Amino acid sequence: MNRHTDISKFFIAGINYKKADAAIRGQFAISNEQYQHILTLAPSFGVNELFILSTCNRTEIYGFAENVSQLIDLLCTQTKSPKEVFINSVYIKNGMDAIEHLFNVGAGLDSQILGDYEIVGQIKQAVKFSKEHDRINAFTERLFNCVLQSSKAIKNETELSGGTVSVSFAAVQYIKERVKDIADKRILLIGTGKIGRNTCKNLVDYLDTKKITLINRSEEKSSSLADEMGLISSSYDLIDKEIKKADIIIVATNAEQPIIKRSDLIHSKQKLLIDLSIPNNIEGTAKQLSHIELMNVDDLAKINDATLQKRESEIPKAKQIIAEHIAEFMEWHEMRRHVPLLKAVKTKLNEIHSNPLFSASAKINSPVISTEEKIQKVINGMASKMRRQNKQGCHYIEAINDFITN
Repeated sequence: MNRHTDISKFFIAGINYKKADAAIRGQFAISNEQYQHILTLAPSFGVNELFILSTCNRTEIYGFAENVSQLIDLLCTQTKSPKEVFINSVYIKNGMDAIEHLFNVGAGLDSQILGDYEIVGQIKQAVKFSKEHDRINAFTERLFNCVLQSSKAIKNETELSGGTVSVSFAAVQYIKERVKDIADKRILLIGTGKIGRNTCKNLVDYLDTKKITLINRSEEKSSSLADEMGLISSSYDLIDKEIKKADIIIVATNAEQPIIKRSDLIHSKQKLLIDLSIPNNIEGTAKQLSHIELMNVDDLAKINDATLQKRESEIPKAKQIIAEHIAEFMEWHEMRRHVPLLKAVKTKLNEIHSNPLFSASAKINSPVISTEEKIQKVINGMASKMRRQNKQGCHYIEAINDFITN
């Protein structure tokens, strides 16, 4: 069916670091299992095309609906807190505002750390997951691809993501600035997913230490990364023992409940703990202990340096690139309005070619170009004219005349 997409019904509803702290964001973080439930439930909420972006900085649902409340109600079927809490911090955009927002997110302009390029991989995963469950159609897929192209151009043509700044790097930077004699310290990294893996590489590259132990629920993942980086791994069954031994602990897991509690640290030695998880996987009350220093993603995002200041100067260039890619996307969208007519003309040209009267009189038996190629050339020319001026009837007549006379 070639029904033209109504952009005004494309919505985004979300919460992010600007109005919701890590504790609130954690209540609305969406796991893969929850994501799958939402995609299954979507049609019963009147929603058929959507995807959800859930990161340490934000939870956003993008999709088509008659009313944004359909998307919010759908999302909140799987969250820890009711939609009333979500609505207290929610931002809602639709139409062109929603499209521009997604481009900004993909570029890292809306990230907690400006220019954080890790968001691109997270958008890819979100859309891929939704597509696997038949919740991505032509409009959203094209929009997603344009966002990726824009993001890539910004990365290649500006310094918005220049230097090395991300949440994982900010953690390592903080350790480097705060901890003396780092070579003598035992570091424990719990969680070796994407963020954990990036953190591990930054630890090795910037702290010049190999005194790092990796733990993951899937031991194969931590063991493989340890072998690759020349580190050691330990069994998840030994996590309590490793926590006691460590001087610095970084947690990058996605457990629904804290895996390190205040009670685990009461009698421990002095430690620095960094929680890169959303929801938080280190109990927040642990920071009440005098011998414990605890940082989370919001704390790390406040760290500023010259790299971030340089990135801010690149924002106008990034915005210009985004504007160009949005214009290209909207041109594609407008052309889709003409798809039914172009198909009808193509069908009519094939009918004309098949007519015996035309075959007897037309000079179409060229050895250089086939009939199919000739028809497509006419259709392409018609489409080009329609982009420049909207006179569908005239273009229809011109296309038939071009086919007959050329």
